[in-house]
Amino acid sequence: MRFCPYAQRVHLVLNATKIPYDVVYINLITKPEWYVKMIPTGKVPALIVDDCDLYESLIISEFLDEKYGDSKLVSDDPLKKAKDKILIENFSKVSSVMYKIYFAPEMDQELFNDLLTALEPFEAELLSRSTDYFSGNSPGMVDYMIWPWFERMDVIPLLTGPEYSISDAKLPNLMKWRKRMLEDKVVKSHYLTSEQHAHHLKMRKAGTPDYIII
Repeated sequence: MRFCPYAQRVHLVLNATKIPYDVVYINLITKPEWYVKMIPTGKVPALIVDDCDLYESLIISEFLDEKYGDSKLVSDDPLKKAKDKILIENFSKVSSVMYKIYFAPEMDQELFNDLLTALEPFEAELLSRSTDYFSGNSPGMVDYMIWPWFERMDVIPLLTGPEYSISDAKLPNLMKWRKRMLEDKVVKSHYLTSEQHAHHLKMRKAGTPDYIII
């Protein structure tokens, strides 16, 4: 689904590794019968390999990188690879707060503070690594796995008010990283504006999700 951050993860990996592919977008509310038949989980993204239904975005992304990627996005160092996976798993704390914000009846400062708190470990981790990206001098698996939610971060003030914008002063290292990621050719290859994301969320909250790119 074009607006799904988890599906976006796989798109980024496909584009970063330059794996040729075709994609089929579906409506998640009324899933096509053929899709449910082919993919019993009904999840997106999905990939069938040797009659095996692969799902979960991180699993698919790592499979594609390991099997087909020429320039690996995952570190060869076992310890760094393990630490990176922990970092990606812990990002669920950020994404869960963002979904609460998107669908809360009313926005408040407490919810916004919860988001900043969830982001602080990533601010600290990026500082401790002393690199432009979480994966080093260029974006890697960690960067692409967490990027979709940073792409959607400016949706929050659009939906709730400018006072809920994340300033450079609050998370300086992450905001510099975000600006660098916005210039990455892989990110640009599958980018939607904050306004496009906001439109989709507004329609979804109204019960009439619009899957058309405006």
